Amino acid sequence: MAWTDAGSRPGGEVTVEDLIDDIGRGAAALTPGEPAALYAGVAELTASVDRLRRVARTARDAAADDNQGYGEPDAGPPELALPEAAFAALTETHRRTVLVHCYRMTGSYDDAEDLVRETFLRAWRARDTFRAGASVRTWLYRIATNACLDLLRRTARRPHDYEPLPAAVRGGGVPPARVTWLQPYPDDELPRAAAGDPVGPYATLELPLLVALQHLPPRQRAALILRDVLGLSLGESAETLDLTPVSVDSALQRARPALRDLLPGGRTQEPAGAGLLTRYTAAAEAPDPAALGALLADDVLLTAPPNPSWRRGRDAVLAFLRPSRDPASAAFPGHFRQLPARANGQPAAGSYLRAPGTNVHRAQSLDVLRVEDGRIVEITSFEPHLFPAFGLPLRL
Repeated sequence: MAWTDAGSRPGGEVTVEDLIDDIGRGAAALTPGEPAALYAGVAELTASVDRLRRVARTARDAAADDNQGYGEPDAGPPELALPEAAFAALTETHRRTVLVHCYRMTGSYDDAEDLVRETFLRAWRARDTFRAGASVRTWLYRIATNACLDLLRRTARRPHDYEPLPAAVRGGGVPPARVTWLQPYPDDELPRAAAGDPVGPYATLELPLLVALQHLPPRQRAALILRDVLGLSLGESAETLDLTPVSVDSALQRARPALRDLLPGGRTQEPAGAGLLTRYTAAAEAPDPAALGALLADDVLLTAPPNPSWRRGRDAVLAFLRPSRDPASAAFPGHFRQLPARANGQPAAGSYLRAPGTNVHRAQSLDVLRVEDGRIVEITSFEPHLFPAFGLPLRL
């Protein structure tokens, strides 16, 4: 394959042959022995099959695109001529980095997945524009950024604040920002870090940063991500956005202070050990939420995008949860179970509910936790349709 990229993640470029060989080796290694080992082998094999499925889909879409006559660009020099399957395998090498980029731009995992497919289809149509020796990753970032900007122009969605609630219900404080389309990002989908990868001051995927980014106008958002997350030069950023370097610098001068003002004052996510998540899952399953209260900060914030409900403060959160844990309450929905997960670099838990009279726990929500000084300062509870992306079943 002639296209190469020194910025690729460790292991180099993937090929269709490599993926098929991996699947063959994985299938041959499966034995009906110890159940845990068999399950781990099947899970790894499934991941390889999923990668090959994505490659095959990209190749199919590229071939269909040509057959439908959406432009047939000059293939360029022979070293740039790639068949559909080879091109699809190349893009799979960069899928996770492009997915994270689209997620930062939109705040939505669903939108990001759609935009990755759109990016690769656009890249196939524009394959003759790739310059030999250039970075494939940077070229894909340019295409992905413009696909994101096109989506943001079409949707014109803007964050707003949650509606005020009576103080007795919501607790203290002013309504927080509400981003109805916000979704979590599975840590298992993060690209592997490679030596020399740029790490800008906003390279994290913490939810407060994602929310703050959604407040920025799209081009300011794109300029900040390209420069302060991906580490692109001013010239590369200007070329990506089809702007002058002066215009990009002007956008950054407005975006950086605006973003700092939008971020929680003085708060940064701290690593949370497995012990805290274990205590949280046990407390969330308990019939009395008092154990949960010991893990919460005084001013803990509970939100549940896209729903309009929010609570701030330990007492308000526990008062909200208590009826759903009390079997004698008319609001009692059933019994809960929790499975640990990781989202946005933060501890998370998949919550399952077994309704009275049933014996199946069904996916209920994914709770993403933000921790400060050993206490949970924020719980963002998401709807469960993304459980499969986190490796969580939809029922237990």
